[in-house]
Amino acid sequence: MANGMKVALLPKSTRGETVVARFRVILGDEEALNGRATAGSMAGAMLMRGSTAHTRQEIQDTLDRLQASGSVSGGLTQASGQVQTTRKNLAEVIRLMAEIIRTPSFPADEFETLKEQRLSSLEQQRSDPNALAQIVLGRHMSPVPAGHPSYTRTVEEAVAALEAVTLDDARAFHSDFYGPQLGTLALVGDFDEAEMRAVIEEALGDWESPHAATRVATDFYDPPAVNLTVETPDKANAIFVAQQNLSLRDDNPDYVALVLGGYMIGGGLMNSRLAKRIRQQDGLSYGVGGGINGHPIDESGSFLAFAIHAPENGEALEAAFKEEIQKVLDDGFLAEELEVAKQGYLQSRALNRAQDPSLVSALTQGLYFDRDFTWDADLESRIEAVTVEEVHSAVRRYLDLSKMSIVKAGDFEGAKARVIP
Repeated sequence: MANGMKVALLPKSTRGETVVARFRVILGDEEALNGRATAGSMAGAMLMRGSTAHTRQEIQDTLDRLQASGSVSGGLTQASGQVQTTRKNLAEVIRLMAEIIRTPSFPADEFETLKEQRLSSLEQQRSDPNALAQIVLGRHMSPVPAGHPSYTRTVEEAVAALEAVTLDDARAFHSDFYGPQLGTLALVGDFDEAEMRAVIEEALGDWESPHAATRVATDFYDPPAVNLTVETPDKANAIFVAQQNLSLRDDNPDYVALVLGGYMIGGGLMNSRLAKRIRQQDGLSYGVGGGINGHPIDESGSFLAFAIHAPENGEALEAAFKEEIQKVLDDGFLAEELEVAKQGYLQSRALNRAQDPSLVSALTQGLYFDRDFTWDADLESRIEAVTVEEVHSAVRRYLDLSKMSIVKAGDFEGAKARVIP
């Protein structure tokens, strides 16, 4: 579109004449967004709480009348929305979604209610093993300065920022950054293409960006490995998280081998190395998983693994995790194991494309990264062709136990006290 927004339209017959619409807009730039995380988060959370034409309840009532389900929300670096409706109601739904993101009213009572809800949620995080483990790991693995868009705040910092943020801060954030310049919009389902082109142009064509948007890059950091424990007294479950940052893009020649290696280590449901050892064989975890990812643009990927477990199983679980990773590094994978992984991974991708909500999301991502489905086809051809030797070689070159940071959160001291001598 003339204002920079990119649009993908995929009309097709669907059961019940359903249509899924998704949009995303990129906000601001690294410098302009510095220190405005809470204002951005609050602005995005206020979008569905009232527009200049509709109250919060009227928005919900309209969505119900239009047989539509979905929402609009936003954060510091982007805002997005997804909604499913029917062919006859699509035009009105698009106009409503445009109204919500373009002209929020920021009612004061809704803002105070939202603030109270978020403060309550943060209070719960003070003793939540999963939340605290993610905060500790995030701060170590991405050591950016306070205020940076990628900065991970402590619970105390988040509470202080939330208590200080004002309605004017949220309103100013929307005024300063919301616009279509790096926006994407996709429709998948039963609709008339010419009609929707006209509706989209009418609803969004005159929208302009107040600030030139530039994507905030995800930088690669190679921090020293740590092994940290966070005590959360009286919590029944504990969390184990391990991460190694990787200098990896998804167009790297090693990417396919690494993704399949990560899938065999921790992906799927019950067939991964970690699931077989930690959950099935040793019975140490309620849920375990992991994998390897790479970024489409930045040299910033990671290996990440997690396990939910009883605190008294923490030491045995960590030992089993390390043993399984070392076995992979020493011995690699079986050829039959790789074939099963290929089938599972490719089937999951095909299943996603067969579901319109996933497909519409893939289209907006493709618009943003200038990729169409020939990129996916090429990726899947390479997945089919990769050998077990290539997977083992890539995994051995990238993964290193001595570089993996581990964070554990749970009631470990309490577990020791409960052990009967």
